[in-house]
Amino acid sequence: MSLTLSQQQQLGRRHPLATASVQPSLLQQVGMAGTAAVITVTFIHPIDVVKTRIQISKEYAAAGISGTAKMVVKADGVLALWGGVNAAWMREASYTSLRLGLYEPCKVLFGCTTPENTTFLKKFGAGSAAGALGSLAGNPFDVLKTRLMTAEGSNKPSLSTVAKELLAKQGIGGFYRGIDSNVARAMVLNGTKMSCYDTSKGLVVQYTGMGKGDLATQFLSAVVAGFCMTCTVSPFDMVRTRLMNQPADAKIYNNAVDCFAKIIRQEGAATLWRGFMPIWMRFAPTTTIQLVIFEQLRGLMGMKSL
Repeated sequence: MSLTLSQQQQLGRRHPLATASVQPSLLQQVGMAGTAAVITVTFIHPIDVVKTRIQISKEYAAAGISGTAKMVVKADGVLALWGGVNAAWMREASYTSLRLGLYEPCKVLFGCTTPENTTFLKKFGAGSAAGALGSLAGNPFDVLKTRLMTAEGSNKPSLSTVAKELLAKQGIGGFYRGIDSNVARAMVLNGTKMSCYDTSKGLVVQYTGMGKGDLATQFLSAVVAGFCMTCTVSPFDMVRTRLMNQPADAKIYNNAVDCFAKIIRQEGAATLWRGFMPIWMRFAPTTTIQLVIFEQLRGLMGMKSL
């Protein structure tokens, strides 16, 4: 049964959402975000594998993007580029579904109910809050994904094998290795992503006359957000990868701060941006595809664009 205009307005006053024309449930928001994320990561995962290999190995870093991809394929076959994709699906279904699906409700909590009181800092805060919540849920799958992506040789471990080994050697805490850097990364990433995307859409509409729901507007805004994300997130991504890829029976870094300090002291500050190009190559299409699919799903649900 469809709602009348007056019923929708009454519902909106009771549960205001910053950009919804028809009130969605929280489950719908998260479900749409998760669907967009899982579809996207299936296509983007090989870039993530190459990026991770470059971050953990000077040999791969010296080989570059194409060289690393060729080395992985030569050693382990083409399917190695999708190593750990099962963990990536689980991670996206938990982490990204929350950080993207909770952005709009968080905007309301931060007071973004009208254009007049919606500032860039409030958007960044809402994105950061949603990112932190998503990261807490997705960290175990992030740890498993990172370990599976870096596994080499013909006898690669399965998802369950890696999980059992980690549980046996480190307990539940092993699944939350790198949680401090991961939450920090998620807050910076999602805060940058959503605030820059949201703000860019307004600027594109203002200077081009296109609508917020236009595919071109969404595409251009997502490209800008992807570049901004790469600049701010690269150091946190490096630290997270190093922390999560520590041997199951050893501890090289005590925490994120210790990892930052050791990388800078031993390898130089520029190392924090090692893998910038593959990160951008991943973020650009990931952000674009993810946000465009999410926006299209919102349209199918009768909701306005972000």
